[in-house]
Amino acid sequence: MLGCADFAWRKAVPALLQAPELELAAVASRSLEKAEKFATTFGGDPLAGYERLIERRDIDAVYVPLPPSLHEGWVLKALEAGKHVFVEKPFSLTAASARRMVEAARSRGRFLMEDFAFRHHGQTAGAREMIGRGDLGEIRVLRASFGYPPPAPANIRYDRSLGGGALLDCGVYCAQAALLFLGQGLKAVGVHLRQDQAKGVDVSGAAMLASPSGQVAQLAFGFEHFYQCEVALWGSQGKLTLERAFTPLPDQEAVVWLERQGRREERRFPAENQYVSIFQHFARTAVSGKDFEAEYARILEQAVCVEAIQKGALP
Repeated sequence: MLGCADFAWRKAVPALLQAPELELAAVASRSLEKAEKFATTFGGDPLAGYERLIERRDIDAVYVPLPPSLHEGWVLKALEAGKHVFVEKPFSLTAASARRMVEAARSRGRFLMEDFAFRHHGQTAGAREMIGRGDLGEIRVLRASFGYPPPAPANIRYDRSLGGGALLDCGVYCAQAALLFLGQGLKAVGVHLRQDQAKGVDVSGAAMLASPSGQVAQLAFGFEHFYQCEVALWGSQGKLTLERAFTPLPDQEAVVWLERQGRREERRFPAENQYVSIFQHFARTAVSGKDFEAEYARILEQAVCVEAIQKGALP
């Protein structure tokens, strides 16, 4: 692992340790003291400096939870060293950067994956199954919202140089949901990002995307809100709502609501830790050597979509 990010402490590494396919071999930080503190809690060798970890021949894969602006440089170095790489969202700051990383992974035959864990939770799979068998009829509209109260003033989300801002932090989840349920080729037809001039970043936003077949995705996101985390799919014959679509609790059943012809039905899915699930998928895919291209395509489509939203907000 490169860096001792807060998310790695709280969510990622506790989940990684539950995946039998993976072992935490080493953690690197710019500060040996931070690496030692992390290793004391979770195991692995503490290392001062990211280069020392990448140079190790006993390491097969690297997890990169660094600030977004540092992703490309360290992902490319890890790939050059022959490692598979698991990258925290947002994968990149630009579509061109995403393409460079994907091409490097492709040329070296290494697996490269972006962390959208909700894709690997049972409620997401269940929702796709219901849509696939026609429970909603033809999908007309997707509405996705992800927002929460303001983080602490010193949080990196307020640092543009590190890749801060609401779109890259929480808006990317809404974009990924739109691509997952509506498919590729989405175009940004309306965008608004609310900039906080004092902080220098966008703190909230909304976007409307349209598919080639005329479906519409309405996205809303930000970190100046009451907590909201929901995806709703509205079809010709019904509506499907995923509660806590992006952050289902690992110790509680996930709830999905299906509304049809005046009836509202509750569908429940077993509790699971989606971060364990995505780490297992990463490990199994890397070992198999198969299906790399599917993930590369997802990475690039996401990067293009997010960049389109960014450009749509320009004056």
